[in-house]
Amino acid sequence: MMRLGVLLAAEGPAGGSSGGVSVQDLFLQSFDLFTIALLACSVLGVAVIVRCVLEIRPGRILPAETERTVRGLIREGRWDELSGFTARDGAFISRVLRAALTAPGGDKASMRDAAELAASEQCAGLFRRIEPLHVIGTLGPLLGLAGTVWGMVLAFSALGQAGGQASPVVLSAGIAKALFHTLLGLVLAIPALATFGVYRSVVDRVCNRAMTLSGELLDMLPERKKAG
Repeated sequence: MMRLGVLLAAEGPAGGSSGGVSVQDLFLQSFDLFTIALLACSVLGVAVIVRCVLEIRPGRILPAETERTVRGLIREGRWDELSGFTARDGAFISRVLRAALTAPGGDKASMRDAAELAASEQCAGLFRRIEPLHVIGTLGPLLGLAGTVWGMVLAFSALGQAGGQASPVVLSAGIAKALFHTLLGLVLAIPALATFGVYRSVVDRVCNRAMTLSGELLDMLPERKKAG
């Protein structure tokens, strides 16, 4: 963008542009702090999306093997082994049952309160993992718009300094460079918000299933347990 004033002043009224301008040319000519910020957000967005793909999966949050093991231990009344297993395992239901098993008093009310608190913390943690996508998707167009406004200010300032004699070709090229920031912001926001929408539904569905399953397993526990 800082080169836009030089471009307008140098070509003046007789200036022209031969041939089209490629996306790569627009990117290089529009490179400034706003472009750097958009690129940084793009890298962060890709990292968050990859993390979501790897970590936010029903099979990882609610593994079937964990459910089978917990059910088996509860049916057989092996409370010491159940306590040890939930302490080692990091699945959603294991953390909820661990909180219930270690609740002070051991009565049903205390166990249920501890389990509900642990389940809420687990759900909040899952939603926090995808929240950066919403932030990036919201900031992307705003950064792009800010870059566009800055570029337009430079373009019309240079036009004023040239006495309004800049050729339409040169002026349109300068405006195109300014609008390129908006394009970058939209290219950043669309996949970020789309991924956020998809994984928000996934997290909501998994959390509902996990809380229902945790409540079912909690009801199978005795009111006074012998946990090691």
